[in-house]
Amino acid sequence: MADNKKLVSEITSMDEDFTQWYTDVVIKAGLISYSNIKGCMVIKPAGYAIWELIQKHLDARFKETGVQNAYLPMFIPESLLQKEKDHVEGFAPEVAWVTHGGLEKLNERFCVRPTSETLFCDYYKGEIHSYKDLPQVLNQWCSVVRWEKETRPFLRSREFLWQEGHTAHATFEEAEERTQQMLNVYADFLENDMAIPVIKGQKTEKEKFAGAEATYTVEALMHDCRALQSATSHNFGDGFAKAFEIQYAGKDNKLHYVFQTSWGLTTRTIGAMIMVHGDNSGLVLPPKIAPIQITVIPIQQKKEGVLDKANEIVAALKKADIRANIDDTDRTPGYKFSEQEMRGTPIRVEIGPKDIEAGKCVLVRRDTREKIECAIDDVVKTAAELLDTIQKDMFDRAKKHLEAHTYTARNKEEFEENFKETKGFVKAMWCGCRECEDKIKEDYSVTSRCIPFEQENISDTCVICGKPAKKMVYWGRAY
Repeated sequence: MADNKKLVSEITSMDEDFTQWYTDVVIKAGLISYSNIKGCMVIKPAGYAIWELIQKHLDARFKETGVQNAYLPMFIPESLLQKEKDHVEGFAPEVAWVTHGGLEKLNERFCVRPTSETLFCDYYKGEIHSYKDLPQVLNQWCSVVRWEKETRPFLRSREFLWQEGHTAHATFEEAEERTQQMLNVYADFLENDMAIPVIKGQKTEKEKFAGAEATYTVEALMHDCRALQSATSHNFGDGFAKAFEIQYAGKDNKLHYVFQTSWGLTTRTIGAMIMVHGDNSGLVLPPKIAPIQITVIPIQQKKEGVLDKANEIVAALKKADIRANIDDTDRTPGYKFSEQEMRGTPIRVEIGPKDIEAGKCVLVRRDTREKIECAIDDVVKTAAELLDTIQKDMFDRAKKHLEAHTYTARNKEEFEENFKETKGFVKAMWCGCRECEDKIKEDYSVTSRCIPFEQENISDTCVICGKPAKKMVYWGRAY
């Protein structure tokens, strides 16, 4: 047990310093290591395996809606980027520029893509000519570069992985339908696969994506009660199409501009998963996203028959499509238990000589540490049922945390009191004026998270200025 205590003591308590706790977990669980390029990280195999499962689950959902994958260049000529003024201004502070090719200075600078709207517009201009060419529903899995000043693993780095969908449609209504469809895909994935409850809604004009008509978001609440924007979906209207002259001949034989959308989810969702589910022993991974769902740990493994039986259990689990492995290293059981907990593996199976003699083994849940005895012959059935239970229980706990830290403010005094005394989401009415939104950020260091689709009439007046209210808004401090 000494080894066990040592490993756990290397993690700062989340109640003592949540930021340091997060960093400790990310490093100690082997998800990333720091790069010699400031603001960039090496995603290690344990971290990348989680991203691969995110890709797998999301990509399957995308394709069910008719999405096809493509890949566009990572370089954007400056002249191409300049075609959409609002978009350029929105990303200008974060753009990384390429000025030389080899030893030669380039005639025109290239930016390393911070996002690919302009590239897809340039591509669609050559592909779309007739209504028969629509819709175009493409996605790419890639990395992007944004020269962030303050960085943190997964949450904000200068290069990160994501997917970005870009579509073109004949009408605004078709684009709007796709925009909201993809937001619902993200919400379904986050809640059902990552066990993260979300609030769905629309961003305010101030917070929407540069160049978009409307931006929709799914917002999650972390364990420290800060919000995290977990995915976004944008309706561009025909603004980009007009800037890039993307037109098609309609059934009426007249030229029309297309209507476009864009939507994305990034590796920051791994950070969200850590901060929603993790504890002071390390990661707690939802079974659907856990690269290894079960680790079998043989006890007194040098005794005859123990390793053989442990390997039999692993083989049976794998045959049932459960992702399983064995820790047959020569370290102590206490160290192995601690490492399994650190890495967040949902279940460990303990099997030793006495267990084999009794025809049973012990299953230990990572999320609750509950121990469950079962017959060795029933381990596959019991484990499969337990994985489903853990997935549901993790979501339910996160949902309760979200609900327990969502507050209502009917007036300015209650709004101030909530953000002075508590953390989390605060629901409050808003007049729709930018001035009030700016004042909230200036006075309380709080931003509008979203205008939820499910509206409530908390009061008739704006929580700041007292004028007639137009919308109920979720407010919070965010990553």
